[in-house]
Amino acid sequence: MEFLVEIEVFLPPDMDEGDRAALLAAELERGRELRRSGTLVRIWRVPGALRNVGVWEAADATELHERIASLPAFRWLRAEVTPLALHPVEADRRE
Repeated sequence: MEFLVEIEVFLPPDMDEGDRAALLAAELERGRELRRSGTLVRIWRVPGALRNVGVWEAADATELHERIASLPAFRWLRAEVTPLALHPVEADRRE
């Protein structure tokens, strides 16, 4: 099942710069792992903020939640999830 996932990260403004850099590096590495595993199908960043939009694949909403929760910045993020279904126009293209 595919999901459109919009994530925005709200790090504390007083977070130590070294801790921030380490967290963002860990977040990037976890994102790469999710991409390699096929969970994170596509991802785009939104310029000017700690935001991204991606297409994620998971068996169901519970599995998706577990994967989002595995992100190192999970405690500081807001995720908006929209389940996706095949549109008839897209189905025509696949024939």
